[in-house]
Parts: sequence; C-alpha cells; structure tokens
Amino acid sequence: MDILQYLLPIFTDYGYFAVFGVLLVCGFGVPIPEDITLVAGGIISGLGFADVHTMFGVGMAGVLVGDSIMFFVGRHFGTRALKWRWVAHVLTPERYAAVQDKFRRYGNRVLFVARFLPGLRTPIYLTAGMSRCIPFWRFLLADGAAALISVPVWVYLGYYGAFQRQWLEHAIKQGQTGMWLVLAALATLTLIWYIRHKRHQSHCKALTSKVLREE
Repeated sequence: MDILQYLLPIFTDYGYFAVFGVLLVCGFGVPIPEDITLVAGGIISGLGFADVHTMFGVGMAGVLVGDSIMFFVGRHFGTRALKWRWVAHVLTPERYAAVQDKFRRYGNRVLFVARFLPGLRTPIYLTAGMSRCIPFWRFLLADGAAALISVPVWVYLGYYGAFQRQWLEHAIKQGQTGMWLVLAALATLTLIWYIRHKRHQSHCKALTSKVLREE
C-alpha cells in the first residue's frame, strides 16, 4: 500500500493524464502494480477530484494502449527487440521459452489470462506480437474482455472506499483473491464447454459413419 500513498498526490494534482500515463508505463513492464494504480484513480474520484465513470474509461484506455504498444513492438521488431536492454530485462530467455510453451499448450486463451498475471503480462504480449500469428483484433478482443473484468473492479472499489482506508485495504486483498476465483470459474466453464463440444463432435462423427455404412 506504500505505492498508493505515493500515487495519490500525483493523481490528485494531474488527474486523468497522470492515471493514463502510469498505466501506460505499467504496460511497459515497469514494476508499478496496475491494480493499485486503478484503485488510486478510483480514490481520487471518490474524493471529488475526478468523475468515476470517466476514470473507468481512462483506465480502460490506459491498459489497452499500453498492452497494444507491447504487442506492436513485438510484431514490428520481432526477436530483434530481445537485444534491447529493457526488453531483455522483462523478457529473459527463460521467460521467453516459458511463454512460448504456454502459447503452444493453451493457444490464444493465454492472452485473456495474461491480464491476471502481473509478472508475465508484458512478456506474453511481446511474445504474442513476435509470433506474428495472432491478428491484432483477436489480441485486443481477448485483452479487452479481461480488462472489462479487472478495471471496473479496481476503479469502483477505490471510489467506494475513498473515505474508508482500512476497509479498502482489506477489500483490495479480497479483490485480488476474488480475481483468481473468477479466473478459476471461467477456466472451469471453458473446460466443461470444451469437453462437451468434443463429445458432441465425436457423437456427430459416429452418427455420420453409421449412416455411411448403412448406405
């Protein structure tokens, strides 16, 4: 929570521009917690220095623009970007190999999950661009869907807890746990759908084969 006390005066003085700028920097892999940044934006809204609904829009824009820049850096420069010092720091050879393995195993679903993985978010977006196999619209759709879950939670949590700091600190911890529970629930539902889809396909193939044999 120390970073929260540092961000609040800056956000109070510079408003939406400061929130957008810090979120942009978060997208570059700078170790500033994105969730605390969004909470701070919500707090200044609750204190009357900004409109909370506008802050939600600024939060969405900040995270999506930052993520998209990382995607296009990977798309435009490819593996050459790995030679840059800041990219090499964020995307080490071990992490690059690990992210590639996750894409092979889980496909584009990794893009959705990445928003909830602070340490791997930037490496995943860079790697997605480097692969040049993922259209930008698909990247933006997955990232945007995940942001629509996380961004409003943190902004409105800060808004409603602006005058209740002890409650807010407890709620932030619960919110972080809740994000993982939501993610686990979505993963479970996806798995159930996938299994049923495969069973339905197998059933259709079996029926088709039976009809062909009878003919």
